[in-house]
Amino acid sequence: MIRIGVGQDIHRLVLGRRFLLGGVQLPAEKGEAGHSDGDALAHAVIDALLGAAALGDIGGLFPPSDPALKDADSMALLRSALCLVQRAGWRLHNLDCVVCCESPKLLPFRDAIRASLAEALEVPAERVFVKGKTAEGLGPVGEGRAVQALAVCLLERGDSPAGREGKEAQHEAENRD
Repeated sequence: MIRIGVGQDIHRLVLGRRFLLGGVQLPAEKGEAGHSDGDALAHAVIDALLGAAALGDIGGLFPPSDPALKDADSMALLRSALCLVQRAGWRLHNLDCVVCCESPKLLPFRDAIRASLAEALEVPAERVFVKGKTAEGLGPVGEGRAVQALAVCLLERGDSPAGREGKEAQHEAENRD
């Protein structure tokens, strides 16, 4: 069985905070405001995973009203969400993300962000991709006042052909004919 999950998050940018994406700190004048460390990309990925597994959302699992989560490491929250998904019998097949911000440009940091997410998600970096976009001066993102992240994931479980890798699935398909 396979399931698709979608996650989205947006955070205001403010002075005095770190700018984090997927656990990687990027050089920037402003960082994400938030109850946790504000990593909008990690938050979008959490929602994609939880949604695909029908396990809720980030606000239910890690409510911003919880004082224990003040300035929490979003990558630790991501690993906790992944554990729930895995305990429910799901595994991540791939993750595709889009980050919208005016600056900094993401291309120089893309490989580090992919590697950080892949490590937290216990998959090879080839299964994770991150694209950077701007909002062309439109809205809070385009005006440099916010960063927005979108994530789509594919989860797999059980004996579906999509749930097996490479030669094993190919061999079984050939033997059915």
